[in-house]
Amino acid sequence: MALKLGDFKTDVHNDWCPGCGDFGIVNAVQMALAEMQIPRHKSSIFSGIGCSGKTSHFINVFGVHTLHGRVLTFAQGAKIANPELEIIAVGGDGDGLGIGAGHFVAAGRRNVDMTYIIFDNAVYGLTKGQASPTLKLGEQTKSLATPNSNYNVNPIALAISSGFTFVARGYSYDVKHLKNLIIAAVKHKGLAFLDVLQPCPTYNDINTRDWFSGEDRIDEITNKPMPRIYKLEDTEYDPVVHYNDENELNEKRTQAMVKSLEWDTKIPTGIFYKNELITPYTRRIIDKIPNYVENPSALQNISRNGKSITNIDKILDSLQVWI
Repeated sequence: MALKLGDFKTDVHNDWCPGCGDFGIVNAVQMALAEMQIPRHKSSIFSGIGCSGKTSHFINVFGVHTLHGRVLTFAQGAKIANPELEIIAVGGDGDGLGIGAGHFVAAGRRNVDMTYIIFDNAVYGLTKGQASPTLKLGEQTKSLATPNSNYNVNPIALAISSGFTFVARGYSYDVKHLKNLIIAAVKHKGLAFLDVLQPCPTYNDINTRDWFSGEDRIDEITNKPMPRIYKLEDTEYDPVVHYNDENELNEKRTQAMVKSLEWDTKIPTGIFYKNELITPYTRRIIDKIPNYVENPSALQNISRNGKSITNIDKILDSLQVWI
């Protein structure tokens, strides 16, 4: 029987603030999973700490609510242990680009075949709206006593320079477009990153829904708002690395980084960079362990009748230091 959208919803009470962009992101993930018909027992959501951390409670697949800044480590471990699982990791911009920044960079080097989604609202919403790593220098949201004194992280540029092989940006209020980006990310063979811009109606009074939709910018001719958000696919932009050549690679990376700097009046969404020519981590493991896919860690028996069948005495004896 075909899976329906409702099959991916849970009965857990959702206490996010009205108007929060998190709702759109969760809906988009549920829609993507339903459209791809991914069996629920073969998919898992890993979440970090923050408002977005509750995501794993609201999607009816295996869910793991992990530690602050550490969601990528748990998610990568699960994918490596069981390569048949479809893994989606989620977290906030503070969770992933603040305390988790080191793991973010390290993940790019491995290129594990999974998807990482950052809920990007430029504030720490769970702890009363402090400036997150993506809030611009000099901006002052309603909960800050003084303007932000730190320069902001560029998630798109950081992902590309770290080695992520699929890098995209979505907008939480364009759920259909976001759903399509999630599907593209999941289908990508390698590590996919999706930065999702979203309003925080409670603490971020700068990057609001009206601001993204251009309500403060009225066209003099049409007398209509001029939205800041636009789609890269509506232009002639090509994010794909087509052949394994250093010049081609550098050209695609450079254009993506330059495009990621657009802000204020024009904010691009869509796929910035896609490269499936770089070897996924699974392939690198197979080169060292030929039967890895047939016998991954998750399928190996380590106990019988509740008792361990693994004997590491020889390993421990080899580590003894005799004085």
